[in-house]
Amino acid sequence: MPLRLFSRILPFAVTVPLLAACSRGLPNSSGGSANREAAAEIHPPAQLGLCAACHGSDGIARQAGIPNLAGQHEAYLFQAMREYKSGTRNVALMRSALGPIDGQQMRALAHWYAAQPPCPESMATK
Repeated sequence: MPLRLFSRILPFAVTVPLLAACSRGLPNSSGGSANREAAAEIHPPAQLGLCAACHGSDGIARQAGIPNLAGQHEAYLFQAMREYKSGTRNVALMRSALGPIDGQQMRALAHWYAAQPPCPESMATK
């Protein structure tokens, strides 16, 4: 039994640092207050909980090494999710997380996270 648990945890332990390394230098939008207004007008997507477990419901990760998604460009987020799901970006954790999510749901998630206020500089360096 412990071996089975280890084999389930290992992919996560390996991919989280990879996600962190891949997140450096992601393009940010310059939305600021416009993002706060946009976020207030949209409803959270039904699949938000799956992403929020690591990235936060507001797109600001609470754990070191997890990329912040808040305020990223919507098209960038959608394309990144498509690449993770297809395996173009070879990150097993993200491929698994996006497996049950269809294109329309990915668009809704990208729209949600893009509308969130960007991560403050003081939090971006954690």
